[in-house]
This record gives sequence, C-alpha cells and structure tokens, in this order.
Amino acid sequence: MNLTEQKMKTALVTGANKSIGFEVAKQLAQQGMYVYLGSRTLENGIEAVNKLKAEGITNVEAIQLDVTNDASVKQARSAIGKKTTSLDILINNAGIYGGYPQAALDATAEQFKVAFDANVFGVARVTQAFIDLLKKSSEPRIINVSSSQGSITLHSDPSYKYYDYKGAVYLSSKAALNMYTVVLAYELKDTLFKVNAVCPGYTKTDFNEHRGPGTVEEAGKRIVKYALIDKDGPTGKFFSEENNPETGEIPW
Repeated sequence: MNLTEQKMKTALVTGANKSIGFEVAKQLAQQGMYVYLGSRTLENGIEAVNKLKAEGITNVEAIQLDVTNDASVKQARSAIGKKTTSLDILINNAGIYGGYPQAALDATAEQFKVAFDANVFGVARVTQAFIDLLKKSSEPRIINVSSSQGSITLHSDPSYKYYDYKGAVYLSSKAALNMYTVVLAYELKDTLFKVNAVCPGYTKTDFNEHRGPGTVEEAGKRIVKYALIDKDGPTGKFFSEENNPETGEIPW
C-alpha cells in the first residue's frame, strides 16, 4: 500500500478468500476502499486477490489470518499496521457450521469447542487485535456476520419459517456472537463506532452445500450496506433483510 493508497479508506474482511467474504471484499473495493482479504492460508488469499485483479480491481491485498490462532491474528495486526495507520471497517465474516450431528443430545463437546472458537472467540480475537487501528478512523465500523438462526426469539416462534431448522452447535454459537455484538456496541456507544450484526440470508455457498436460494451478490450487498452507514446510522442492532425486508431489523 503506497502513500496514494493510504488516502483511501481501509477495510479488513476475515474469511475473504471465497463465498460471501470474497464478495464483500469485492464490493467494498468497488466502493473505492483498500481491502485486506483475510485468509486462513495465504495461498488461497493470493488466489482470491488475483481473481479480483483479473477483473481490474487492484486495491486489494491478501493477509494470512486464521481467526482461531492467536499468533496468526497478532501477525496479521502487525502486517497491516505496517501498511496503514488506521482501519475504517472490520468485517468479522469467517465462521464455520460445526459439522454433524447438530442435535442437542448428540453433538459432541468438541464440535461446540471448534465452532465457538471460530464463530465467537475468533471474532473477539480479531476485534481486540484491531481495535486500536479502528479507533484512529473518523468513521469506524464493525460488522459481525451473524445469522437469523442465532435469534432466540425467532427460534422460539413456531411461525418462524426456519423454526424446524434447528442445530444446537451452529445456532448457539451465533446466539453467543450476537450477545458479544450487543456488549461491544454498548462499550463503544459514546464513540464514533457503529457496531452491528448482519445476517446475509440463506445463501447458496459451500457453507450449506449450495442449498441456499440467495446469491452471494445479494448477501454481499446486505453486509456492505451496514458497513457504509453514516454517523446517523444504527448501532447495536441485528439485521436480516431476508426476514424483514421493510426495516431489516430482527429480534435477538
């Protein structure tokens, strides 16, 4: 990143080498941001960057970042800190489903540990590592990519369209992520930060074996929309435009 690029706003997207994370990185770059694509393996990150560059998108850079590894997160913070003095947007996108079985009486403790490490602890690791750079932004934004499946209110309602799609491991990890979002937004409420949880919708990706009806393009738009809100925008909210097309906000 050269001096000219330093004038751009900057963004970090975790799990950005494919699927929704890749699309979010692409759309942010198309908005004129300099985007760091966090990838668990650098090779996959470089491959993703090369795909974007082949489309004429050059304001992107791969960063090795495994959200479940303390050393990797610290190294990523050090690497980005050498390239920019501030970070404007953090998209905590990296996550996993947690494997099968997902039933409350059958899922193993190890499944819960692995899922929470990526979906909850990983978000905390990355957010805490980059909070100093974010505080130097004039418009810092944090988006935690969640799921309406993490809404306890919706999953307690038999009329919810995904009521029968229960999964103890994944759903509980996203519910925990939502609480982390609430607390983080509260702690930053008297600052310039906007912190929100956003569900991209049931999207056709590797994550769900391409069963979802939504496109990555639409999912990306939903996340980027809240990453680019202005100073009068919401904070400490949970959005799923798939479930509430009118205002987007859904209950925790």
